[in-house]
Amino acid sequence: MIVDQSDSALVPIVVQKYGGTSIGTTDRICTIAERVVRCLKTSPRVVVVLSAMGKTTDQLVALAHAVTNDPTGREMDLLLATGEQVSVSLLGLALKGLGIPAVSLTASQCGIRTDSAFNIARIESIDTRRILRELEAGRVVIVTGFQGISHDHEVTTLGRGGSDITGAALAVALDAQVCEIYTDVDGVFSADPSIVPSAHMWPEISYEEAIEMASSGAKVLHPRAAEVCMAYQVPIHVRSSFKTTGGTWIRKGEEMVMEQAAVVGVSSEKEIAKVTLLDVPDRPGLAARVFGDLSAENLSARLIIQSASSDGRGRITFVLDNADTGPAARLTERWKHEQICGDAVVDHDVAKISIVGSRLVSTPGLAARMFSVLAREGINIDCISSSEMKVACVIGGEHLNHAVRAVHNEFFPPSESVSKVKEQSEN
Repeated sequence: MIVDQSDSALVPIVVQKYGGTSIGTTDRICTIAERVVRCLKTSPRVVVVLSAMGKTTDQLVALAHAVTNDPTGREMDLLLATGEQVSVSLLGLALKGLGIPAVSLTASQCGIRTDSAFNIARIESIDTRRILRELEAGRVVIVTGFQGISHDHEVTTLGRGGSDITGAALAVALDAQVCEIYTDVDGVFSADPSIVPSAHMWPEISYEEAIEMASSGAKVLHPRAAEVCMAYQVPIHVRSSFKTTGGTWIRKGEEMVMEQAAVVGVSSEKEIAKVTLLDVPDRPGLAARVFGDLSAENLSARLIIQSASSDGRGRITFVLDNADTGPAARLTERWKHEQICGDAVVDHDVAKISIVGSRLVSTPGLAARMFSVLAREGINIDCISSSEMKVACVIGGEHLNHAVRAVHNEFFPPSESVSKVKEQSEN
């Protein structure tokens, strides 16, 4: 990503991003306005990035589905971009009501340029001049998250959770002191607290751990946001929009004040589907063709497994988001017609559980412990994928919550988790 890091002023810039839950009502928007006012007392240059209010995006998607079975592309981006415009306008009005000069800007007005990939665009450059002028004039700048404008002046969106990416990219482009991500949870936890009440919050984790946890299903931060900040070493502070203290710092590993546990989190995903291509000829180039076709449709496949049999026919298995199975189904019909596979099976009744940690590769036996727990609980493993920082298993969807609790208890015994939470609260 190309950025314009102008340093026309010596006063550090703070970038704050608020998610949909944080601004779900007008009362919450007014609360955020008050928080911004408090921030201005110590950080006079503040840029605020907002998502759409509450379930606005879901409602807009539902409207689109009411008129078409395939709501994608240009018109969909133009529709979804309206949600954030409402949010920034309301916060601007709330701040002005408190006597704070503020200006709300769309992505195009503040120079957020993207590629032309509708629905999943990537930021290519940011022209910070307009934002810096507004800051120098003493205004709080409020920016629409989740969106940008292509080189041919088309409105684009960055995909689900894209406001995090906007916040991170602006923090980098503006050489901000910190990128604050405000959400409805206190920070980054060892597991989803709604599934594991004994999960404890980390005071800090590395960029790499945050990326792996986010890409494995943790919803507190978009992995691309952490990637952007890691590339330019901008620290991230994940915080609750409903509290004034606490949170989790995300920064480079060398700055960690203590050595983390071998496993820092148990992540989970349930809105996924497993696609298995059967009777795949064992010859060079077929895997390249399959995943090239998926890429051409902007479909991201994960946890890929290819196996061959003695009769020269094998199978290819991969995992997609549920929302991507429609386009994938059209591809499988083409592949069967072209004899790339004999048949294709799509299983929606699956989920993924992962253990994440920067010391997984240097700590023997962690994968075995995870597999042993699942076996003891009578949970069958369908597929396994591993990397230096993650071990992931595809299991039956109905077992997910039970599996997460069991695996979390293996690596984070409840008594130990409670003591750590107490220790953190006392510090």
